[in-house]
Amino acid sequence: MNKYIAEFIGTCTLTTLGCGTAMLVGCDAASGSGYLLTALAFGLSIVAMAYSIGNISGCHINPAVSLGVLMNGGMTTKDFIGYVISQVLGACFGAAILAAIFNGAGITDMTGGFGSNGLAGVGGNAAVGCLVEIVLTFIFVLTILGVTSDKFGHGSFGGLVIGLTLTFVHIFGIGLTGTSVNPARSIGPAIAAAIRGNTEPIGCLWVFIVAPLVGAALAAAVHKMLEKNA
Repeated sequence: MNKYIAEFIGTCTLTTLGCGTAMLVGCDAASGSGYLLTALAFGLSIVAMAYSIGNISGCHINPAVSLGVLMNGGMTTKDFIGYVISQVLGACFGAAILAAIFNGAGITDMTGGFGSNGLAGVGGNAAVGCLVEIVLTFIFVLTILGVTSDKFGHGSFGGLVIGLTLTFVHIFGIGLTGTSVNPARSIGPAIAAAIRGNTEPIGCLWVFIVAPLVGAALAAAVHKMLEKNA
């Protein structure tokens, strides 16, 4: 049970601070500062959680990461299901915290939807959005599997490497899809936005569930092949 609580807390933290920063600063392509601040918020959230709950649950805080670990034999199917449920609930709770803060204080949400993901940056093209998310999730999960591998692991530096990689993929992807690479992180804000009357994120939510899982599965398969032949 402690593992599931840790995943709940970690995903809640990621959603609250990552999406909350996006809500505050927006993602203005003209200046780029919103991109960088939001990317750093997500990346630093991972770093903080990796060194606080990593020894308890592994700090997946992302169903795509859990799928990659499952496919590489690093967890049971039962734990995978428990992790995903905890992660989605954590993201929803994080979005609820943001709703309480922003609505309660009357703060303008610069993103218009609790930092939810969307397809505006790719002209509403779901296929392109899927491609972006598959590629970015592939890079992210492949990095995690490599960093945490018993054969090629990087020890105490793992959390920092993973956090920097999440920052890296966000810098590229924010202007295109808002960068999900994490179904739970997308579900929580989309539900919060829908409750507030903005149903647009719900309409394309499937992209940010399916594509990251596909990217993670590909990363797991490639990592297994590379590690086997190394």
